[in-house]
Amino acid sequence: MAKVKTTFYCQNCGSQYSKWQGKCSACGEWNTIVEELVQKPDPKDWKTPASKESKRANRPLKIAEIETAPENRWKTSNNELDRVLGGGLVPGSLTLLGGEPGIGKSTLLLQISLQLNYKVLYVSGEESQQQIKMRAERINPNPANCYILTETKTQNIFRHIESVGPQVLIIDSIQTLHSDYIESSPGSISQIRECTAELIKFAKETDTPVILIGHITKEGSIAGPKVLEHMVDTVLQFEGDRNHVYRILRAHKNRFGSTHELGIYEMQGSGLREVTNPSEILISKNDEDLSGTAIAATLEGMRPLMIEIQALVSTAVYGTPQRSATGYNVKRLNMLLAVLEKRAGFRLGAKDVFLNVTGGISVDDPAIDLAVVAAILSSNEDIAVEKDICFAAEVGLAGEIRPVTKVEQRILEAEKLGFAKIMIAKQSKIPKNNFTIEVIKSAKIEDVVSHLFG
Repeated sequence: MAKVKTTFYCQNCGSQYSKWQGKCSACGEWNTIVEELVQKPDPKDWKTPASKESKRANRPLKIAEIETAPENRWKTSNNELDRVLGGGLVPGSLTLLGGEPGIGKSTLLLQISLQLNYKVLYVSGEESQQQIKMRAERINPNPANCYILTETKTQNIFRHIESVGPQVLIIDSIQTLHSDYIESSPGSISQIRECTAELIKFAKETDTPVILIGHITKEGSIAGPKVLEHMVDTVLQFEGDRNHVYRILRAHKNRFGSTHELGIYEMQGSGLREVTNPSEILISKNDEDLSGTAIAATLEGMRPLMIEIQALVSTAVYGTPQRSATGYNVKRLNMLLAVLEKRAGFRLGAKDVFLNVTGGISVDDPAIDLAVVAAILSSNEDIAVEKDICFAAEVGLAGEIRPVTKVEQRILEAEKLGFAKIMIAKQSKIPKNNFTIEVIKSAKIEDVVSHLFG
């Protein structure tokens, strides 16, 4: 019998220690180091069919000698997911999907598995087959290529994989799996790491796309060791508020595409509906002129979005004015308030300022700076900004209006949605196209104030 090895892991960051100690020296957390029994796994944990053996080169090659082929991607019949993944699933890739409990992770992957034209094995360690069938009947009552398995032991899962021969494997969730080669409980750091390593070996040797669902901690990070995110090829985050119907899918890591793309869904009784025009849900339809609102033309990856910025400026009741922002960086808000006070002469130091990006999304695009300034000044002066104008420019510390990237795409999106004017930086370079929308160029913050409020 092999000697059992005992080691100590930090449950917060995954650091390994030879003996127990109260504080983790890597992350600084107290009482997070636990003892786990680790046994070296047998390299023959599962057998790969001879016809599917990996054909990797076993010798180093010069870059000029390496043969390249067109990238093969599998479409998922879900345009939002394909956009975030960079065009579809890559054979042999490992994708990790994280999100809060009840946000819709299982619903999204079950919906995709029911729509795929490939043979899919959906492995669930959290729900029974009857529960999954009840949900599947609401989403798609006539699935053709989807197999459901309720199992948590990886050795049994691989045995069923050899009998079914799936083209896509979905695991719900990685924290429920356990391997016989590790004696710790499911969800522990060593179990998550070992089970993920076995799935990576399976994916790479058989060119089978594997999608994992991962739980998250109360801080919002994926539960388990940080090395889990380094092991997989793609890390997706499913965001949103369970009290609202809209969900946002982002890529935090993607070895096969951009990490700036965004997918938006609407939660319905029949599953998640793809939102093809996000600007419709991010802009409120108000007939009355309301002060403190402005429309910004932002960009998420290659996708232009029109979002509504709301601001409220009021006299501070307490001694220290409050600065609060939802979906926007508070430090950048403080910077813009300082610019307005220094360069434009507005006395906002003794006033409370509240800022909100509608739709429940977070934006870090500096192109919305001008819309933030317009909304703050509109609320401060109690004068509504024109409904048919939008903004796309960055504001500098000297009060200058700075150009932003891909301004032509922002102008075309505003034109498509029926806006009559768009305000950009004077230095912006745009082609001499015949835009039906009026393009207003400003150089300084004083020009914006005089144009909007006279």
